Amino acid sequence: MRDVIITVLYMVSAVLFIRGIKLLGKADTARKGNGLSAVGMLIAVITVLFEKQVMAAGWTSYLMIAAAIAVGSIIGAVWAKKVEMTGMPQLVALFNGFGGLSSLLVALAQYANNRTVGADAVPFDGITLGLTIAIGAIAFTGSIVAWGKLSGKMFKKSVTIPAKNALNAVLAIVGLVGVCLYAFSGSNVQLGFIGIVAVTATYLILGLTMVVTIGGGDMPVIISLLNAFSGLAAAFAGLAIQNSVLVVSGCLVGTSGLILTLIMCKAMNRTLYSLLFGSFGAKKAKGGADSDKEPKAMSVEDAYLILEAASSVVFIPGYGMAVAQAQHAVKELCDKLEENGAEVSFAIHPVAGRMPGHMNVLLAEANVPYEQLKTADEMNPQMANTDVAIVIGANDVVNPAAQNDESSPLYGMPIINAYEARTVFVLKRGKGTGFSGVENPLFTNDNTVMIYGDAKQTVSSLVSEFDDK
Repeated sequence: MRDVIITVLYMVSAVLFIRGIKLLGKADTARKGNGLSAVGMLIAVITVLFEKQVMAAGWTSYLMIAAAIAVGSIIGAVWAKKVEMTGMPQLVALFNGFGGLSSLLVALAQYANNRTVGADAVPFDGITLGLTIAIGAIAFTGSIVAWGKLSGKMFKKSVTIPAKNALNAVLAIVGLVGVCLYAFSGSNVQLGFIGIVAVTATYLILGLTMVVTIGGGDMPVIISLLNAFSGLAAAFAGLAIQNSVLVVSGCLVGTSGLILTLIMCKAMNRTLYSLLFGSFGAKKAKGGADSDKEPKAMSVEDAYLILEAASSVVFIPGYGMAVAQAQHAVKELCDKLEENGAEVSFAIHPVAGRMPGHMNVLLAEANVPYEQLKTADEMNPQMANTDVAIVIGANDVVNPAAQNDESSPLYGMPIINAYEARTVFVLKRGKGTGFSGVENPLFTNDNTVMIYGDAKQTVSSLVSEFDDK
């Protein structure tokens, strides 16, 4: 009877996980999906305590578990509450890293337990335990590097490693040898220990060397890939400790992360192979034949006159909107334009910002209707008939060099065709390049005008112009 109850509870948890992920696919059901997944995890945790008979271990075990949950909950709640939207990608990267570290520690704890009870290494269990350590280690150190790059606290300059691919291959092979040493060590404790140390050390280093050379332009894809790694590590951890719900949840996270990674790669016209073994984004590059041409600047007052006469306006947000925290001001301007009779849409590129869905989250926070958020494929056919395209802090995702300059590192990447609009407003603090370091010829097009300054202040000034008139 006890085993039946445990199986049923695990099935309920798995169903809640699957349903929760399904609901995360839409903005209006995402909160409910997150709640269902949390309930599923709570049921899974309680079931594990019941299955492993932790309840029979006395109040000491209860207090230790309760203390760990309390400390983690407080840290997570305070951290998530205080972080600004510009810091959300870094926080997500750290969460991925902590997920990988958790699986790594579970595997090491299982190894320590096996040594304590004197159990011989079993090949299948040893391989799954070793792979848990390997993938968890990559997810941990790789995520720390991603966090450092995104936050600007580490690896501010481009990093190159001579013979990077050869070095990574050697590290991977040595680590796999370590997995085999442990898995087939049998009763040889020393050989198994050497194997565990080898796989742990080499894959911790591999996570660093694999991500540190990848440039900022590829960070949204890397975050998604590391998320997949953390899920895969959890799945292998479930196999190592024979916990079915951990296998299910890990597979869900791993596969969804991998699918998102492939979608992001397609949006950048990149392959997963070139992402991991290439060097795009690690070097600065210029693109466009008119790079010496100066962009035209315009005042807010003159921009208002153009917007006041516009019948269709498309906002194209980027990371600059997050930095300026301009999403609420953008919503106010959107409302003013609609009151004036204009049709307003938002064109969202899959890799705009620093993580998947970054712009969608920002605009949802400002209560922009989900129906107004359009993909590049939906908006590009309408761009030529658009009166004004307002680019707010975006750069690479509107760079026409991706379509017409074969020498550009961005060439072939699908973009939002902002340059086809009758008038293009570009809101930027200065004349800098995007995160990939590629010059944008859009800024010097005849139909483009620059409105320099803080995006939030600029948009608020445009709202004030409508109010005054």
